Amino acid sequence: MSLTKQQALDLFRSDDLIGLGMEADSLRRKLHPEGVATYIIDRNINYTNFCTEYCTFCAFYAPVKGPGRAKGYVLEMETIYEKIRETVDLGGTGVLMQGGLHPDLKIEWYEAMLSGIKQRFPQVHLHCFSASEIIHFADVSGLSIEETIQRLRDAGLDSIPGGGAEILDDEVRYKIARLKCLTDDWLNVHRTAHKLGMRTTATMMFGVGETFEHRINHFQRVFDLQEETGGFTAFIPWSFQPGNTALGGRHWEEATAVEYLKVLAIARLYLSNFENVQSSWVTQGLKVCQLGLRFGGNDVGSVMLEENVVRSAGVANCTTEEELRRMIRDAGFVPKRRDTLYRQLFLN
Repeated sequence: MSLTKQQALDLFRSDDLIGLGMEADSLRRKLHPEGVATYIIDRNINYTNFCTEYCTFCAFYAPVKGPGRAKGYVLEMETIYEKIRETVDLGGTGVLMQGGLHPDLKIEWYEAMLSGIKQRFPQVHLHCFSASEIIHFADVSGLSIEETIQRLRDAGLDSIPGGGAEILDDEVRYKIARLKCLTDDWLNVHRTAHKLGMRTTATMMFGVGETFEHRINHFQRVFDLQEETGGFTAFIPWSFQPGNTALGGRHWEEATAVEYLKVLAIARLYLSNFENVQSSWVTQGLKVCQLGLRFGGNDVGSVMLEENVVRSAGVANCTTEEELRRMIRDAGFVPKRRDTLYRQLFLN
């Protein structure tokens, strides 16, 4: 049974962090009684940073025109293949690919990229393209969302990440990224993917000036879609990193570890129809991630052989498989490697 909106609001306002953590941990134990915490070895590949959306919270993008254009790039296919070859050699099973919204790259470019990867690395799971990117591909190629996802799937796309969700409330979205897709657009991409039999993840970037009510609206929207389709594999919250961003330049106070653990625990309690909730180390560091395993998290994400977007905001947390496994064991869990769809790989 999910929390009501009022119960969630009361929990956000409460000072009883330990009690909240215990409640979330209790639900995590019911859903995952085996005491396992999972992780994956994969790589984030950002194929281009040219983007037409100019989100105020992003330090990664390069404008298509103007003085900032010089820092823009589009990766060569051979460079992408080399990155994937290295990932496979290091035991990686998946690749997460995302990029800016490049006005000149049409669907055929992405189809060629996906099929080229699958021809060379058929075993690698391709978890690619945020809802914003898919909407952009459809727009520049004159296709419907469904046609776009079908074509990408036929070229080799296996699942879709939840990036671009930020806060699923249009009042917030308009303030921080007025050119970005709206809440219903984001949900429609994921609904369409689920209808086509493709799994996706749901994410949340908080700490961008939203209220508790905005966060709860976000939880409710993804809860409702999960009730409708059952297509989400996991929920992944993380905190906004203000470094080097226009939004962060407005005297921003970064979300604290306490706030992160609160969001994680309330997400676990609210999203009772999600099997997995991920505790992230990328923005909060390993110690807070470890605590998150006692605040409702049952997964610690990826060893992540490469990551550029959060790094652009000045955050450079990094880890190894050995370090992640030790962290999981020290928190009292059994570490298990998984694949992108949260299936445990029994090779450890």
